Amino acid sequence: MRLMVYSHDTFGLGNIRRMLAICEHLVQEIPGLSILLLSGSPMLQGFRLPKGLDYIKLPCLNRGETGEIAVKYLEMNIEDTVRLRSHLILSAAINFQPDIFLVDKKAYGIKDELIPTVRYLHKVLPKTKLVLLLRDILDTPEKTIHEWKKQGYYAAIEKYYESLLVVGTPDILDFRQEYQLPEATAKKVRFCGYIRRPSGNKSKTQIHQELKVQINQKLVLVTPGGGEDGYDLINNYLQGLKILPNSDYIKSLIICGPEMPTEQKQGFEEAAKINPQVQIGEFTDDLMSYVEAADAVVSMGGYNTVCEILSAAKPAVIIPRVKPSQEQLMRCQRMQEKALFKTIHPDNLTPEILMNQLIHVLANPHKVHSVDLEGLPRITHHVRNILVDKFTPPPQPQFVYS
Repeated sequence: MRLMVYSHDTFGLGNIRRMLAICEHLVQEIPGLSILLLSGSPMLQGFRLPKGLDYIKLPCLNRGETGEIAVKYLEMNIEDTVRLRSHLILSAAINFQPDIFLVDKKAYGIKDELIPTVRYLHKVLPKTKLVLLLRDILDTPEKTIHEWKKQGYYAAIEKYYESLLVVGTPDILDFRQEYQLPEATAKKVRFCGYIRRPSGNKSKTQIHQELKVQINQKLVLVTPGGGEDGYDLINNYLQGLKILPNSDYIKSLIICGPEMPTEQKQGFEEAAKINPQVQIGEFTDDLMSYVEAADAVVSMGGYNTVCEILSAAKPAVIIPRVKPSQEQLMRCQRMQEKALFKTIHPDNLTPEILMNQLIHVLANPHKVHSVDLEGLPRITHHVRNILVDKFTPPPQPQFVYS
C-alpha cells in the first residue's frame, strides 16, 4: 500500500512538522504502508524518520511578508524552479504509483505545480484517491474565498478530490460555512480535531537537570517556531526580563529556530551572556519535552505550537503572526475567547505588557478547557477506510443451481 504526501513548504517549520507527525502515525498504525513525502523544507534532514517513510527533497521556495513566492537558494527564477519542482513531483507519481495522494493546504499546490500530477492521476490512475488536508484556519474568509475562486480550487476539489480532512473543530471555525464551500464540496469535509502531540523523549526531571532549573524557579519556554520572523518576540522578552524585579526566579529557555538570521541569533546569544538564567538554543526535534517541562510558554501562534501547548495543558502567552496571513491571529482570538491562553496582538507588544501577562499566567495556571485532540486517529481512520475500499475485492456473483 502506497501513500504519496505533498507538504506545502514556503515558510517556517509548521507544515513539515505537521505532515511528518501525520506520516509517522500512519506508518505506525497501518501495517505494510509505505509513504513517500515530497517537500522543499530545508529541515527535513533534521528529523528522525521511521521505517516505512522516506522523502524526496524539492528545491526550496520562500514566502516573504508580502506573500510573494521566491526561490530561496538556487540562482534560478521562480518560473524555472516551480517547473523543476512540478516535474519532480510528476515523476514521483509516475514511478511510485500511489494508492492515495495526500495534499497539504492547496488543491493545485504552490503556484499550480501539482496540476500535471493531479491530471495524470485522474486520467492514468483513476483508482488513486486524492485527499486534501487543511488546517483549522487558512486566512480571513474574504481572502480565502477570493483565492479559492481565483485559483479554481472549488472546481478542483469537486472534480478530483475524494475528501477534505480538516485538522480542527467547527466550534473554533466551521470551515464549510466560513469559506462558503458549495454543498457538494461541503459534504466531503471531515473534521478530524486538532493534532495531539505525543509526549517528548525526556522527562521533566531530565530537562530541569539539563537546564539547571532550581527548585524555587519557574521554567519559561520561548519559541518563535522556525524563527525567520521571531526577532520582535525574543527581543521584547529579553528586554522584559531586565525590567522585571527579582527576575532570577524565572529560568528561560529560548529556542530561536533554525531559520532565524545568524546575526539576530548571535545578538541574542551575546545578550544572554549577561543573564545566567537565560539559555539560547537554535533547534530541537524534541520540542515537546521542553513544552511539558515548562511552567509557561511564550510563543507565536502557529498551528503546531498551539497543539503542543494544548496537548501539554500549559499556560501560555501567544503573540500571533499577522502578515501576510491572518490565520494565527484568528486562531488565537477564537481560542482566547475559550480561555485557552492569553494573546497579545503584535502591534500592542511591549516588554511591560509581555511580562505582565507572563507573570499573570505563572501565578494563575488555569485548567485548560476540553479540546478535541484526536486528529491523528481520525486521519488514520479515513486513510485506512480508503485503502480497505481499494484493496477489498468486489463480491463474486452468486450462482444458484436448480
